[in-house]
Amino acid sequence: MRRPSTSGDVLRLIREEGVDTRAELARLTGLSRPAVALRVNELIAHGLLAERADGPSTGGRPPARLEFNAAGGTVLVANLGKSRGQAAVCDLSGEVLLQAEAARTLPALLDQWDDLLAKAGLSPATVRGAGIGIPGTVEYAAAEWDGTPIRPAVADRYGVPAFLDNEVNIAALGEHRAAYPDLDDLLFVKVSTGIGAGLITGGQIQRGALGAAGEIGHIPVQAGNGTPCRCGNLDCVEAVAGGAALLARSGASDLAAFSALARDGDPGTVALVRDAGRRIGEVIAAAVNLLNPAVVVLGGDLTGAYEPLIAGVREVVYQRATALATRRLRIEPSRLGDRAGLTGCAAIVLDHTLTPEAIDATLTTS
Repeated sequence: MRRPSTSGDVLRLIREEGVDTRAELARLTGLSRPAVALRVNELIAHGLLAERADGPSTGGRPPARLEFNAAGGTVLVANLGKSRGQAAVCDLSGEVLLQAEAARTLPALLDQWDDLLAKAGLSPATVRGAGIGIPGTVEYAAAEWDGTPIRPAVADRYGVPAFLDNEVNIAALGEHRAAYPDLDDLLFVKVSTGIGAGLITGGQIQRGALGAAGEIGHIPVQAGNGTPCRCGNLDCVEAVAGGAALLARSGASDLAAFSALARDGDPGTVALVRDAGRRIGEVIAAAVNLLNPAVVVLGGDLTGAYEPLIAGVREVVYQRATALATRRLRIEPSRLGDRAGLTGCAAIVLDHTLTPEAIDATLTTS
């Protein structure tokens, strides 16, 4: 096995493994001290490392401590739902620095990112990558938004790579990284105007052969009463229990108002939400039997009414899924809310742009 030796490998050891001294880097890599110094100094010069003279002393001058410099660059992100979305500038740890309601077209989004960078006092030269989450099925490799490839447009503006994925996949990744990093198997279900799922298995997002994994909104449920779905089939759980279906039955103006009624204990609204949870629980129970996740996370606009919703989901899942699959299963509301998508967009960019190979290529080009 190749021993880590490049500048990119050194950065990985510091960023991911917590190595914080030059001496430890030399021990782990087998590099000489001058070779370690060359790589560390190169990373410091490019803003990716910081060095502080406050390490613990064992006698004499304390060793300098190395740390990843999250302020050494920025990532541009946008998470777009069917009805609303957010755009943001993040640092290299994925922390949101500034955000706003997202523009709905690619040219307008590029201008909005420029505006956010300016408001944050940051230069476009700091940008290291961009990530966008959009509704609907996405062919990940193609990275097209409404038929327009995003990579050339982002490269022309910023000279960096860009990534596009389904918004629910992005949210699943964000929840996993920020809220459940110790769990390798997670099912994220977004319940908003529509219903969709993102799947993490073995710590990795699963997209399927053509990017269509997670379309659980189009699985039929019992007692759908022949409800037509936009996909052309009948009794899909989205058509029966999605936000649009519930609004049509409740008379509320939007999902925020509908959720507020449920939180206030309006009997009719609570009953609608609880029953929707049961219908959603039908498809989640099947997914739990098939995939055996450690946690099911419910997100989206309808989780504003999460108590009756989750109660309905739990009722059916624990009744219908196998005893083994539910023995340690947790069913919980999203911990990040709208931030899940932004966090996931940043993660997908950083997973590509901070690999040893990507860092080495960047340093060579520079």
